[in-house]
Amino acid sequence: MRKDIHNSNIPVRCMSCEIRHKGVCGALSAEELLMLSAHTRLVNYQSGDELAGEKMPAESYATVIRGVVKLTKRLEDGRQQIVGLQFAPDLLGRLNANENAVSVEAASDVNLCRIPKAALERMVKSNTALAERLMAQALRELDEARDWMVTLGRKTAAEKVASFLLLIATHLDPETVGEKRRFELPLSRADIADFLGLTVETVSRQLSKLRTDGVISIVANRHIEVPKLSKLKACCGS
Repeated sequence: MRKDIHNSNIPVRCMSCEIRHKGVCGALSAEELLMLSAHTRLVNYQSGDELAGEKMPAESYATVIRGVVKLTKRLEDGRQQIVGLQFAPDLLGRLNANENAVSVEAASDVNLCRIPKAALERMVKSNTALAERLMAQALRELDEARDWMVTLGRKTAAEKVASFLLLIATHLDPETVGEKRRFELPLSRADIADFLGLTVETVSRQLSKLRTDGVISIVANRHIEVPKLSKLKACCGS
């Protein structure tokens, strides 16, 4: 692994990583980064590619560097439900699990840094800061799942669609400041409907209403512009 000339302890790949300090690697020392980078590999996927199959053996973890990943559960009769979305710098995979609990699919074009299962689990045992960072992500995902249960169980269709747009707007680029947001929807309207427990027609109708009310602008079907994030938040019912 080639090292950066300005810091011989950190590999070039890690120095140029956009999310190194935000993800799990932010808890690693230069020496640990060097050790881990000997096993990691950068991989790119196109929208729709399967990254991991439900109930298949878990062989690696992966940090999301760019893009959006969707997690799904499938019933025996073929019906499926999107149960979560993950963004940079989330770590994909449940620590110490022997098989995948969900199917993992690229919702958009995705860049990942794949980490062999054994390599990361060895490091977690010896690095308290890394274990704490992984615990923090797990607890955050638990809190978000509980919030989403409220969204699905109690909110109106209009509030659900607004909550989904707010989720994307605040997670695709969480460090953006100010009221304006611009983003590409990572899910089709059919997938949004699946995620929210609505029909495609209802999703389209609510998006049109938000556009008519001046809450969002829709350009080329999937490009969304939010002129005032606070106005979108006010539509979420919470």
